Amino acid sequence: MQTIDRIFKTQIDIKKSNFLAFLCPISEFKSLHERLKEEHFKAVHVVWATRELNKYGQIVENQSDDGEPKGTSGQPSLNALRGVELIDAGVLIVRYFGGIKLGTGGLVRAYAAAVNAAIGAAQLSGRLVKFEIKSPCIFFVPFVLNARFEHYFEKRNLAFLREFNEEGAIWRAKFNGGEFDEFYAFANAFEREGFKFYAIALSAKGEIYNETF
Repeated sequence: MQTIDRIFKTQIDIKKSNFLAFLCPISEFKSLHERLKEEHFKAVHVVWATRELNKYGQIVENQSDDGEPKGTSGQPSLNALRGVELIDAGVLIVRYFGGIKLGTGGLVRAYAAAVNAAIGAAQLSGRLVKFEIKSPCIFFVPFVLNARFEHYFEKRNLAFLREFNEEGAIWRAKFNGGEFDEFYAFANAFEREGFKFYAIALSAKGEIYNETF
């Protein structure tokens, strides 16, 4: 499986209709959808499709024809994402009608071509990356250790969120198996100084999970 790490846009024209395809990470899908509806309010349709992994490790798929004949736009767009095993990604296709009807078959081919054009361009530019399953981890870091943990995450380019309280901060991060093993070795050394795991990554090795809990 693979995913995309930023928004990627392409355009194709078919019988005077313009199809603008926007391939994006699932985290940016909602805001992009809202922005496109505002920016392209004169467009006839904003068709979309998404594929994402839920917390149970299941692939969830959704799509919308947005007024196009049923099955002629959202489904072929979704099929294009499936074809290259894209996950945690979405695509939005803005269509400006050019006055010539494409027919059912023509619409299917046009939307599939629009999405495949965006996928192909993203592949050529190296924007499609291997998808890794990462599990969430929640832990507490006292104020005295926050700088050390900040340095650890920044050095490894790992994302995190945190919420401060009177004693320190509750951190939330996601790790794959290797990342968590390395982090556990680093963080466990600070337990005597107040560091605590609240929820451990499911990607952690069984022996680490049992030891911690």
